[in-house]
Amino acid sequence: MKKKLPLVVKVLIAIVVGVAVGQFVPGWVVRAGNTFTGVFDQLLRFFIPLIIVGLVTPAIAEVGRKAGKMLIITVALAYGFTVLSGLFAYLFSVELFPSMVSKGSIAALEEAGKEFPAYFTIAIPPLMDVMTALVLSFMLGLGIAFSKADALMKGFGELKRIVVLSIEKVLIPLLPFYIFGLFMDMAAAGKVGPVLGSFIAIVAIIFAMTLVLLVLQYCVAGLVTGRNPFKLLSKMLPAYLTALGTSSSAATIPVTLKSTISNGVSEGVAGFTVPLCATIHLSGSTLKITSCAIALMFMLGMPFDFGTVFGFILMLGVTMVAAPGVPGGAIMAALGVLSGILSFDPTQQALMITLYIAMDSFGTACNVTGDGAIALIVDKISKK
Repeated sequence: MKKKLPLVVKVLIAIVVGVAVGQFVPGWVVRAGNTFTGVFDQLLRFFIPLIIVGLVTPAIAEVGRKAGKMLIITVALAYGFTVLSGLFAYLFSVELFPSMVSKGSIAALEEAGKEFPAYFTIAIPPLMDVMTALVLSFMLGLGIAFSKADALMKGFGELKRIVVLSIEKVLIPLLPFYIFGLFMDMAAAGKVGPVLGSFIAIVAIIFAMTLVLLVLQYCVAGLVTGRNPFKLLSKMLPAYLTALGTSSSAATIPVTLKSTISNGVSEGVAGFTVPLCATIHLSGSTLKITSCAIALMFMLGMPFDFGTVFGFILMLGVTMVAAPGVPGGAIMAALGVLSGILSFDPTQQALMITLYIAMDSFGTACNVTGDGAIALIVDKISKK
């Protein structure tokens, strides 16, 4: 049985081939590529509200229907860690990116496609706008949880399966071709150099940020438990390395569980918190998305302020609950928030996807290693 290429490999191939091909192909080929990317843009706009309603609604309903002190503590800690990771990403990004990436360098992308216009466009209007979808998801998710609407819960479970299937069979397979088209267009217009240089700088910065974030998380856990944070973190190294290789929180759960128990967390607490946090705690993913968004806004010359980004982080922390188990994971779940709050258009969302997937394993490794810090704190609180 043939082993499929990971999405990250396909995306990297699409970038390399797109840049290479764009150097010499005739203009009509670039125009044909831009025709495809234009149609995909419209398809993505159509899908985003459905992704929000189909994924966020059942995720909120599922968490809301569960009860118990340990659950509430774990969810609160996971959400708190996730939001704090977003704030950490914001503070570091606004300090580091101005000196390491070229301001307005991707603004050239907005002009590139105008040199090779598409042959035709197809309008595919979404059923609702993004904010309507977000509000509807919260209302339905909480309503299902508190009213115990089993029929609706089952219905949204079916809708989630349809949405996931659509992402898996339509959006994800077409994504490398879309990215290929974007980079071929940039290369043909002679505007790809600054973009790639900035992307490399962003990846390096964010990798370093994930390591610093883990140290901070274990300093918090060490403060609560009265133990050496670096010793605690060192025992989570097997989980970190496993996640780095698999890029999957779910596949790493057995190793995360074993590493967490080796840190002295009781088996009962570890067995509860680690699988749950694999679903609701995505600090590393939130850090990556926030940092990438700020970097792209800076490179596009888009204005942003702390209030807007803070609202984005708060909403992102909730939507991350819908990410596990979805092809493309956190970034696909985040598209609605990127569009609705930061006003990212489909081209900018595609660049976000490209950046995110290129360093997918960094965020996953940060997520699962951070789960161990949460388990340490929950274990300490449960013993009081």
